[in-house]
Amino acid sequence: MPTASRRSTSKRVVDAKLTGSEAAPAAATVADPPATDSLPQLRSAAASCRACPLWRTGTQTVFGEGGEHAALMVVGEQPGDREDMEGHPFVGPAGRLLDKALEASNVPRDEVYITNAVKHFKWEPRGKRRIHKTPAQREIEACLPWLEAELAAVEPRVILCLGATAARAVMGGKVRVTETRGQPLHSPLGKEVVITVHPAYILRLRSGMEEAFAVFVDDVGQAAKLAGLK
Repeated sequence: MPTASRRSTSKRVVDAKLTGSEAAPAAATVADPPATDSLPQLRSAAASCRACPLWRTGTQTVFGEGGEHAALMVVGEQPGDREDMEGHPFVGPAGRLLDKALEASNVPRDEVYITNAVKHFKWEPRGKRRIHKTPAQREIEACLPWLEAELAAVEPRVILCLGATAARAVMGGKVRVTETRGQPLHSPLGKEVVITVHPAYILRLRSGMEEAFAVFVDDVGQAAKLAGLK
């Protein structure tokens, strides 16, 4: 799909969805990526994105990384504290767990493209710590054109959504992860999709972590198989 059409489609979707308590202020907008399929150019442009207020509190834009024409794209929610400081996706504890799952599925990380639905870290202070805060719908929608631009540039066969925020961005609405995880789905964005939990969810479990990780590995393996990686 041409980039110009992609942007106009996102704008219409956002206009239609932003109602009630989720309505954006008058000054709100959506991202406007340049008309290019070059990931370096997209990454450079995203660094100055001001489409939603999260740029004010995030250290930097954290754009996707990985295989430029990867068959599998992994989409998370947003950068965490570590990712925000380092400028790379999935380099904190959740990223290490994702790496273990990819390794268990015999999928090299450099053959996968990894990104987030929202490119800035949303957080709230708790003492000296910065605690994750779930992005609002308007922030997901404001960032959607960047995800669409990444999809157009990478052209993956399959998207693996990690958690509800990623699934909402890719599927175009609310999705119950527990009801859909591991099943092959089709996204309005034109890609085959597998939904699973975010690895951060597994790290927060007080019991049953090994079992939850095993199911997570199965989901990752299902996505890799659909993408032709195993």
